[in-house]
Amino acid sequence: MLIWRERGSRNHPSNIIERDRYGGLVWRGIMLGSRTDLHIFDAGSVNGTRYCNEILLPYVRLFRGAMGLQFLFMDDNAPCHHTVAAEQLLESRRLAARTLPPVTIRELRLALQDEWAAMPQQLIDTLILSMGRRCETCLAVRGDHIPY
Repeated sequence: MLIWRERGSRNHPSNIIERDRYGGLVWRGIMLGSRTDLHIFDAGSVNGTRYCNEILLPYVRLFRGAMGLQFLFMDDNAPCHHTVAAEQLLESRRLAARTLPPVTIRELRLALQDEWAAMPQQLIDTLILSMGRRCETCLAVRGDHIPY
């Protein structure tokens, strides 16, 4: 939306809106059937050391202990998640971190080949056998959302 003001009226009190800006961050951990407490960082930047001390050690370490070998740790690629301190802590605690997505065509090809080789034939068979039912449902709803 474009708003026109008279020249020189930018700082007029009627054109100023006061806002509260919160300088902190919020972190949470989720998994099937459970979740961590909500952690609210006070104002200030979150660096690698603070991330290790306030998130990885108190939360992630406990979750990993509860989950065992099934545990896979994923983050949102924030800069503080990939500092030397955070990477070293994850490696020293043997926490399996999510691998970064492929960047080059060669990496993508290798990743696709690995995923294809790991896919069980039973899953493929189940998908093929379900296609008839899926097509019938799609025709019945005339292209609208399928109710499952």
